[in-house]
Amino acid sequence: MLKFEDLDPSKKAYIFELDNVLYSERDYLLQVYYLFANFLEFTETTPSSRELTEFLKTYYQEHGTKNLYETGSKVFGIAKQYEENFLKLHYTARLPLKLILYDQMLTLLQEMIVDRKEIFLVTNGDPRQQLNKIKQLEWKGLEKYLVVYFANEIKPKPETDVLEYVIGKHQLLRKDITIIGKNLIDKEFASAGGVDFINVTDFFSTK
Repeated sequence: MLKFEDLDPSKKAYIFELDNVLYSERDYLLQVYYLFANFLEFTETTPSSRELTEFLKTYYQEHGTKNLYETGSKVFGIAKQYEENFLKLHYTARLPLKLILYDQMLTLLQEMIVDRKEIFLVTNGDPRQQLNKIKQLEWKGLEKYLVVYFANEIKPKPETDVLEYVIGKHQLLRKDITIIGKNLIDKEFASAGGVDFINVTDFFSTK
């Protein structure tokens, strides 16, 4: 399992993705589905929030987010007008429970800060939704050490426009940077940008 002391000490900056790298996106989405189900039950009385929440949770775990609302609306006869409420909740939801950083990532970030590394959060996706997630994460005081960039405001990863922006604005060299991500997009982003990449799973695995 990779730890901070195993990393190249010459690196000055680390760029992280947010979802499923620092925390579990599932924890966010399932709370959004819970809130939507409760809203719908309050508004229409049916379906029951418990039944709809369970359906959305199961569908998400088996198929992801694609066609989730469309499928749920057909199964339960949900009016088309509520799709806007469902989508809006993704970036306005006030969650019942705070989002929690993975323990390994919390420790890693703390150690990076002590060692005076620069830490950037460069995340794909709807900036409104990503900001809502960031606001509801329990950062334990780390948020003041993070610099956040929403890639979609420049150009989504794996295009390297946002990386070029970070390098220029913060006067970094490519050799100074490591990107920590999880999916193929982040790996391609690092490769195209000419910087090192670490898969976040290396901090969890015991290979």
